[in-house]
Amino acid sequence: MTATLLPPAPPAQAHRDPNILRWLAAYTSSMLGDSTYYIALSWAAVQAGTPAQAGLVMSASALPRAVLMLGGGVIADRLGPRRVVIGSDAVRCAAVLAVAALLFVTSPGLWPLALLALVFGTVDAVFVPAVGALPARLTEKGQLARVQGMRGLAIRFSSVVGAPLGGLGVALGGAAAAFALAGALIAVSVPLLLSVRVRDLPTAGNGTAWSDLGAGLRYIRRHRVLAPLMLAIALGDLGFVGPLNVGLTLLADRRGWGPSGMGWTLAGFGVGAGAASLLLTVRGRVPRAGLVIGCACVAGSVAVGALAFVPGLAAAVGTALLVGLLTGLSGALCGALLQTQADPAYLGRVTAVSSLVSLGLTPLSMPFAAAAIGAFGLGPVYAVSAAVCGLGGVVALVVPALRRAELPG
Repeated sequence: MTATLLPPAPPAQAHRDPNILRWLAAYTSSMLGDSTYYIALSWAAVQAGTPAQAGLVMSASALPRAVLMLGGGVIADRLGPRRVVIGSDAVRCAAVLAVAALLFVTSPGLWPLALLALVFGTVDAVFVPAVGALPARLTEKGQLARVQGMRGLAIRFSSVVGAPLGGLGVALGGAAAAFALAGALIAVSVPLLLSVRVRDLPTAGNGTAWSDLGAGLRYIRRHRVLAPLMLAIALGDLGFVGPLNVGLTLLADRRGWGPSGMGWTLAGFGVGAGAASLLLTVRGRVPRAGLVIGCACVAGSVAVGALAFVPGLAAAVGTALLVGLLTGLSGALCGALLQTQADPAYLGRVTAVSSLVSLGLTPLSMPFAAAAIGAFGLGPVYAVSAAVCGLGGVVALVVPALRRAELPG
């Protein structure tokens, strides 16, 4: 009798894969805990000190995150991203619950809040690169774009739901209860992550940390797609962060829209960005990804600049929705290309570099944007920011390797 050889079964689509769904549940729970934590931290800091002191506490995590992010990428590649993510969530959970217990029994002032913020920033420096490197160990390359879309949906869901959860915790039991809720949400992610199966993939070399970091930076610099993609991401984020954060607050104030108007505009942006993530989740692949990134970024930059000139709140909400859709699409595709173009052995360091730009450097533009708006007005600053954002799209369009980059089918 002749044996019949059956072709291997195609990999399960990411949104139907129980292993991916367990990871997604863990990631969503962790992000919900993050959002709740920031509400608790801001409330506790305002109650315990002056506004200036509260601002220092809220920004305390930024410095260790920015300084240590590249080293965190090396650690993620050396130890494996799953192990690093589990350890990071466990440390964050323990730190938050410790502060919650302290606040339940006493009023210690600002020092434990500042220490907690420093711990979070330090842990984020290894957590963020590991989170970016983990999907490549969960599924095939052809599903990574869909996973990126699912991750984007989780981020949008967490930002929308996490803040009300934190507010509910504060309303029911003060900052201590909100911190306890944040710790519980982060804790849920740990057993879920322990149940997630990962594939064995190449890891970083056995050199020193500095040599591994240098090897990762050289790998990015010499890569025909990743090098221009990093530049496009940096320019896009640099031009985007100011107008959509401090700029939008000042715009709503000067137009008389008030906090509710700012909230509606941000909601429009969130809906647009969520729709872009949903598109990637459903389709799994967008043809000619590099070209779409360039076109979406250029068009999105025009919408960013238009925000300063719209005549009323309804038009601002519609424009913000368009900004969210276009920049959300380009951002999701940039993340998908990073996932699929990078060698898995370097993915932690690749994610660290892109995250350093997005989370460590571009927030520094916000005080400059505020000062520039005060000196020159909203229109010129929005126009310059839009031009910088548009340059990211131009890079994607003029560099042949990036323009022709495709996501695997």
